[in-house]
Amino acid sequence: MVIKPKVRGFICTTAHPVGCAAHVQEQIDYIQSQPRVDGPKKALIIGSSTGYGLATRIAAAFACGADTIGVCFEKPASDNRTATAGWYNTAAFEQAARQAGRFAKTVNGDAFSDEVKQEVIDLIRTHFGQVDLVVYSLASPRRRHPRTGETFSSVLKTIGQPFTSKTVDVHTGKVTEVTVQPATEEEIRDTIAVMGGEDWQMWMDALEEAGVLADGATTVAYSYIGPELTRAIYRDGTIGKAKDDLEATALRLNERLRARGGRAFVSVNKAVVTQSSSAIPVVPLYISLLFKVMKEKGLHEDCIQQMYRLLAHRLYTGGEVPVDDQGRIRLDELELREDVQAAVMSGWEQVTTDNLAQLTDIAGYRRDFLRLFGFEMDGVDYEADVNPDVAIG
Repeated sequence: MVIKPKVRGFICTTAHPVGCAAHVQEQIDYIQSQPRVDGPKKALIIGSSTGYGLATRIAAAFACGADTIGVCFEKPASDNRTATAGWYNTAAFEQAARQAGRFAKTVNGDAFSDEVKQEVIDLIRTHFGQVDLVVYSLASPRRRHPRTGETFSSVLKTIGQPFTSKTVDVHTGKVTEVTVQPATEEEIRDTIAVMGGEDWQMWMDALEEAGVLADGATTVAYSYIGPELTRAIYRDGTIGKAKDDLEATALRLNERLRARGGRAFVSVNKAVVTQSSSAIPVVPLYISLLFKVMKEKGLHEDCIQQMYRLLAHRLYTGGEVPVDDQGRIRLDELELREDVQAAVMSGWEQVTTDNLAQLTDIAGYRRDFLRLFGFEMDGVDYEADVNPDVAIG
């Protein structure tokens, strides 16, 4: 079939297998252009099929020579529907890793469930013995609790007061005002249950109890803080409460793992275009302004550059890991530089529908969004007839 992008809201309902493979290979090529890293050798990536999780898996395999097990929840092709982008990404990564002589196996299922945790533990026992890096990079709108059976859904809302600000329809380029309503106490609780640290803690408990977590192991989860501009909707909103819980979990895990020479961190990363960030009001307009400023200053990084920097210049330098006063690794320091944020705020005050293309990198945002699904990749013939049925494993 000839596959074209079909965009509905903040998702694309199609994905291109050749384009996704090209996107994965582009990230591999970047990693292979960088110096090798004396890092992990047996890595588990929970949330491994897109964004920062995929980039971490690529960096671990091709910068550190790590064998990897990934966990994701993706759909294969069926009838006249393509597979999800994460499915194609995973297939492409596994093929490239194996060609490079690296072990790569992926468990496709509900990472929140006890059954998937046990399947992963069995794989580690069989193929690795133990893992020395555990990355927690899940992004899900809902979670079914494995013990109580309760299903939680997360919300993107403020806390306390409504918040009104500018936003943009990425696809039409129309700049408007949006008002985000405050969450109820139940919605706050549910968002923490989905996006907080409980499941990360459950994973680490299960790995330790099973004896498949190596002494000296590192675990890291990903977070975001952002600027004052997005604080009400992000850091001071429901998502921020969940991230607070995630960061508190990191401190508890670090205290526990330290007795075995291990360590736990939250890495605060920069804003990038993901399916998740596209869904948050205000954020796409902010990112479009940010990208223009950071590209002009030569500071822009995508997921793969950030994750290489995390491994090479933070976690595996051979010395102490630099952290802020709350124990967090900060990879967002370039985004939050005073000159960068001043330029973003200047653009924010001026931006309208009419001058959007001049003041922002909305074109780059749209391109990055489509590249998430394998479109807009150089060298790919999007008029060609391709087979959407691609196997993993």
